[in-house]
Amino acid sequence: MVESNVPASETSTSPSSPARLDPVALATLVGVVVMLTVSLVNVWKVNRLVERVARLEAGGVVRSAEGPDPSRVYTIKTEGAPAKGPASAPVTIVEFSDFQCPFCARAVPTLKTIEDTYQGRVRIVWKHLPLPIHKDAVGAALAAQAAAKQGKFWELHDMLFADQTKLGPDDLKQHGRDLELDMARFEADLLNGEERKRIDADVAEARALGIAGTPGFFVNGRFISGAQPFENFAKVIDEELTKRNLPIPPKASSN
Repeated sequence: MVESNVPASETSTSPSSPARLDPVALATLVGVVVMLTVSLVNVWKVNRLVERVARLEAGGVVRSAEGPDPSRVYTIKTEGAPAKGPASAPVTIVEFSDFQCPFCARAVPTLKTIEDTYQGRVRIVWKHLPLPIHKDAVGAALAAQAAAKQGKFWELHDMLFADQTKLGPDDLKQHGRDLELDMARFEADLLNGEERKRIDADVAEARALGIAGTPGFFVNGRFISGAQPFENFAKVIDEELTKRNLPIPPKASSN
């Protein structure tokens, strides 16, 4: 028998001995894991941003799981609310809106197109929904209510949306003078607690319906979310007219 003079530790590796990872390889592995983590986080952030932009493009309102369902027909309280169009109109559009909301301003010309296209067939009703993020929205709503008591709601409505940078207290008073309102009465009504109660009641109703933002519309009780294009409103209006066997007017060429 020939015995080896080489130590056993130099000729074999025990199965139970843990393998050692090269420090350079370990550092590389850690770097890869970190890079993958950062990439995943960035992808998540981009997806959230894309989703947010999509919501804004849709008009600033996204229906929550508990919010208004476009397939349902809701009953909206309209008594005493500012309105234009014949009371006998077959289609009523109720708008929950905010004078400081840019998306609500975007909806103004669309509603004008609806009025011009469906003359006598559509009634538009305004409901207040001043959002907490808009510091001048409540004041503007109160001014609109005060103007309504002198028969000038829609005139002030148009002024407020024409320039949403002029909604402060002094601006509102100037609007009142421009409309030749009784200013003593107008300023007194701005402080009228009853008008604030009406606004608060509108807000409470909107919350009960699940409206998450502005503008929100109900066309004969059917919900439309955000500042949608004319065509989206026309589709629902035409369906409502068809249900009642009423003629659908030809659309304006500009539509």
